[in-house]
Amino acid sequence: MKNILLPALMLLYCLNGIAQDTANATEKYDTIEGFYSDSDTTKGKKRQVLKEVIVTTNKHQKTVTALRSGLKPMDIPQSIQVIDAAIIEQQQSIRLSDVIKNTNGVYVSSARGGAQESFFSRGYDMSANNMFKNGFRYNAGSIPEVSGLEKVEFLKGSAALLYGNVAPGGILNLVTKTPTFKSGGEISMQAGSYSFYKPSVDFYGPLNKFIAYRFNGSYENSESFRDFVKRERYYVNPSLLINASDKTQITLQGDYMNDDWTPDFGTGAITTNTGSTIVDVPRNNYYGALWSNGNTKTASASALVNHDFNKNWKLNFNSSFQTYDRQSKSTAQLATVQPNGDWTRPLVQNKNLEQILGDQLSLQGTFYTGNIKHQLFTGADWENSFVTAYTFAFSPANYDTINLYTFDPNTQRMDEPNARATQIVKTETNRFGAYFQDLISITKQVKVLAGLRWSWQEAEVSTYKETLVKSVQTVAPENAVPTVSEKRFDTAFSPKIGIVYQPLRDMSLFASYSNSFTPNTGTTVDLKPIEASIIDQYEAGIKKDFWKGILSTNVTVYQITNSNLAQTAQYKADGSLNTDTSIKILSGETKSKGIEVDVTARPLEGLNIIAGYSYNDMRYTKTSGLNGSFIEGDRVVRTPAHTANLSFFYTLPTGILKGVSFGAIGNYIGDRIGGWNNQYDNTKPGGIWIREIPLEGYTTVDVSAGYTWKKLSILCKLSNITNELNYTVHENYSVNPIAPRQVMVNLKYKL
Repeated sequence: MKNILLPALMLLYCLNGIAQDTANATEKYDTIEGFYSDSDTTKGKKRQVLKEVIVTTNKHQKTVTALRSGLKPMDIPQSIQVIDAAIIEQQQSIRLSDVIKNTNGVYVSSARGGAQESFFSRGYDMSANNMFKNGFRYNAGSIPEVSGLEKVEFLKGSAALLYGNVAPGGILNLVTKTPTFKSGGEISMQAGSYSFYKPSVDFYGPLNKFIAYRFNGSYENSESFRDFVKRERYYVNPSLLINASDKTQITLQGDYMNDDWTPDFGTGAITTNTGSTIVDVPRNNYYGALWSNGNTKTASASALVNHDFNKNWKLNFNSSFQTYDRQSKSTAQLATVQPNGDWTRPLVQNKNLEQILGDQLSLQGTFYTGNIKHQLFTGADWENSFVTAYTFAFSPANYDTINLYTFDPNTQRMDEPNARATQIVKTETNRFGAYFQDLISITKQVKVLAGLRWSWQEAEVSTYKETLVKSVQTVAPENAVPTVSEKRFDTAFSPKIGIVYQPLRDMSLFASYSNSFTPNTGTTVDLKPIEASIIDQYEAGIKKDFWKGILSTNVTVYQITNSNLAQTAQYKADGSLNTDTSIKILSGETKSKGIEVDVTARPLEGLNIIAGYSYNDMRYTKTSGLNGSFIEGDRVVRTPAHTANLSFFYTLPTGILKGVSFGAIGNYIGDRIGGWNNQYDNTKPGGIWIREIPLEGYTTVDVSAGYTWKKLSILCKLSNITNELNYTVHENYSVNPIAPRQVMVNLKYKL
């Protein structure tokens, strides 16, 4: 960590030395910020204009909804990055993975068979509990629709104080478009390579002086660079904004998506006792059965009530209901290709349902004790999740055996086998949290953020299994009497303490400590539930705006330690050797440390620049060394040491070429490991089970150009211009090549 801190501190000193004193200008921004909040953006024309000023002049003055407290990012001892709708539109982002190319340290880890995209940050998987929509946790088992997004917020590092059981790498919050009292809209059509077509609409305006509406929707019909792979989806997102009074505002939102997709597990890897190598076959080859199919349906409805008691005190109430339904049936791929290219294709069928109901109540206010200013944020939240997972069985379990080098999909088997449901597992989880946070301004330069959250979580699992008599199902799982597990309870306190020093109004140096918790499965040797693992995080950095916000920078260093990682116990309670992997002890450790640099600039009117670099080192730093345990010192899979991004977009504001635009984005993902981490295994040569798939780093570059004339605009994009070939690898079953060079054109008419 010292090797990271020394250059970071030197950089902080240099930035401080060249800082320009823009106190007067920043004071003006502070005055504007005092009037601004998300709930105020549509209450009147004046406040819409003020929002425009904030967004275009000073990055660190933007309101970030993921912070929930209304505090300025400059006052938060944490790294924050926001990608707004303008950037999403300029870069013609189709998937969320396109959007995150603009962030440092956040990257796509896998495609999971084409069903979803998984993301990592600071070495931690964000796809389980760390994905949010409008501040509510949502099921990340789908690919969200980008056309309905107003912005994407990345709150890096620990967010447990505000969100409870989340991994410490950070959270990703999708903010959907909301109504405005200014009438407008647009109609657009995107078309591109591999028969990609996507019309979309976005209409908004007032119904009367108290109610505004917005409706956006899209339809996508596309093929893929992968043979026989298709996708068809439609998405709608209506919303209403109601100014119930001068002090009370209600926002009602809902969305629905239906997504038909082809399960695509990519290619595979030849695995031997000495390692794994991805099979060298054409990028477009599809090895699934042609009848393979998948469908995902998601829906949500939410209500947000904001009430201002006065200019210093505000009450918020949010409520959300979400549903998720994903089903698929296909031949599955595993990383077990024989050296000669033979591959046995298993059959797989999945069905997963979830309903999530959440409520949030919070109070924020400003008050003084003597000359000390307090910005209080406190509240409680509750969430109920009900998950249903089906297990299916085929007889026989495998479809056939093919050879990847000679396979002809047009002459393969075409019959579609039937499966039976063998088990249904229903898991109900209740979460409750209460938190208190205070930003204490001791002086104008020195501020302390202190907070504490108490989290309570309850989980109960009901299992319904089939009954077999002579291999014939006599009782289907839906008719079975369930086996109900003992309710599992987890509680944890999650503190956060940070100090912020602002020698200038547009400069902030910060340091913080926080922790989060992760519930564990399995039992102790005494057959009692394993306690949650507590994860500690230390973070320090600087935020600086130069020249009235023309250039904004973040530099952050961090260290995250899980010092009580659950691992398989060596012995049972009676002293005998343990071979049951569900019997565990808290004896392992992982450590993630790194540095992140984030830069945005607007040096000229119409020119936007985004750049970033991240270094992360996440390893197993303490393991038991027992059979089945990970190897001490190994880097955790799917965690590249280096990532970087650089993009610019320029629209000529004046002259004969006014309206002409052009831009580019480059994204680098460094060397990493796919598959599973190696393990100690006495049955393998050398006592180690080699399960890792080495992956080299790669760079992709996209370029775009366009023209806007009055209300009509056209934008063309050429992605992956060097036709780079690389892979995303999820564990051992989904080895998917990245997309080759492609063309996309967007024609838009503004109303």
